[in-house]
Amino acid sequence: MKIFKKMIVASTTLMIGIGILTGCSSLTGDKQKKQTSKENDSTLLMYRVGEKPKNFDDLMEYVNGRLKKETGVELNIQYIGWGDYAQKMSVITSSGEDYDIAFADSYVNNAQKGAYKDLTDLAPKYAKETMDNLDPTYIEGNKVNGKLYAIPVNGNVYAQKVITFDKKLVDKYNLDITGVKDLEDLEPLLQVIKDKEPSIPPFPIGKDVRLGNMDYVYDPSVPLGIDMDSQNMDKIINPYTESDRLLKDLKDVHSLYSKKLIPSDAATSESIYRLDEETWFARIETQGPFDYGDTILSRAAGRELISVPFTEPIKDNGQMFVANWVVSNTSKNVEKSLEVLNMINTDKELLTTMVFGLEGEGWEKVGDEQMKVLPGYDASSKIIGGAWMTGDNNTLFSDERITDEMIEKRDESIAEAQVSPLLGFSFDESAVKTEVTNIKNVTSQYYAGFSTGTLDPAEKLEEFNNKLEAAGLSKVQKEMQKQFDEFRSNK
Repeated sequence: MKIFKKMIVASTTLMIGIGILTGCSSLTGDKQKKQTSKENDSTLLMYRVGEKPKNFDDLMEYVNGRLKKETGVELNIQYIGWGDYAQKMSVITSSGEDYDIAFADSYVNNAQKGAYKDLTDLAPKYAKETMDNLDPTYIEGNKVNGKLYAIPVNGNVYAQKVITFDKKLVDKYNLDITGVKDLEDLEPLLQVIKDKEPSIPPFPIGKDVRLGNMDYVYDPSVPLGIDMDSQNMDKIINPYTESDRLLKDLKDVHSLYSKKLIPSDAATSESIYRLDEETWFARIETQGPFDYGDTILSRAAGRELISVPFTEPIKDNGQMFVANWVVSNTSKNVEKSLEVLNMINTDKELLTTMVFGLEGEGWEKVGDEQMKVLPGYDASSKIIGGAWMTGDNNTLFSDERITDEMIEKRDESIAEAQVSPLLGFSFDESAVKTEVTNIKNVTSQYYAGFSTGTLDPAEKLEEFNNKLEAAGLSKVQKEMQKQFDEFRSNK
């Protein structure tokens, strides 16, 4: 989980439990019953990440009533908490437990291991509408060795980092944010807040924040990838030696930290600066096309927020893997599983109810195509799951504040977003597995310190890079470049 939560509840990057194991107390759902998949069964077992909603029985009565009528089957949803997700999914995968549908964890690795059903030919047949509505980038980006193993959630197909401000404070001190292009530009604004509002942290940056504008082959724990600000998009680099953008960001964030504009414990703190609390002035957020600028962010915060771009919009593997639904290779109900996923992704009332709660309690229709959130809406305890990880965002009744012009701008931004050259590339680490592990261990010692400005790059960056080299970074980089060159030549 990230320190900063874009939604009021836990919702961003990517849960599963196994009921037959002793001590899996985090498993919650339909009375923790029926945790196997049976052929031609009328109930499918689905694993979801998160906490079981308080009104789970009422929600499932509606959901299953609608599913049963159209598909002939119902769902038995089992929830697993965020903190247990990766470990429990690993146990399920290795044990070969029978289940039908799950929110994917370690998608590429598990697909390569044969944990998921190959949907390349099945999805277009049994989930045709969903596949037809998907941005093609999702399909291309989720192929593993040329095959598709997931039904991706059609949502924020690109990501753009922004610097988000509390508009009330911007207006109160007549601050001009239009000139903010990087962290250096941010400094004088933060200083005003530090001087005028001493109880509010000016810039409580999270220890897992991504600086620079890199698309990593893995993630920042293995610092190798493509610099999206570079003119050379064919080269896998170490950004801590070759990315001008990242090196400048590291210098700038350290300057902010040294001037006490970032909390002193940023590198180690587990404090949560909630979006809906007035406990911060500026922060780094990630937005996508279905956020409609600051519209959805402001709705989640319950007050007006305003943002400026920090990077350009990019379609990359990270966005492709944000929310994937998979069918287990052990499932005996593959076709029905796909039919259910198809209905969730295409049935407007069903999906909106899963995301916003029961109609009349969490939301109500406004005309034929729009809705508004009611006071009874509770994203933390009265929904099946967030929009980003449940179903096609384009199927939902749109918020009443979303105009036709905003939708047109959204679609234009999707078409114009930059596509990473790494999209669809899956690295086979088998030849350098030990080195990858060693590199992750080194990065874990420095990443939070550099990202929060706690460490001075002038003093520590050379030490960090030397340790990366000793861990085998150059060897991994060479293997990545070799495989990436082969990938590009075969496209």
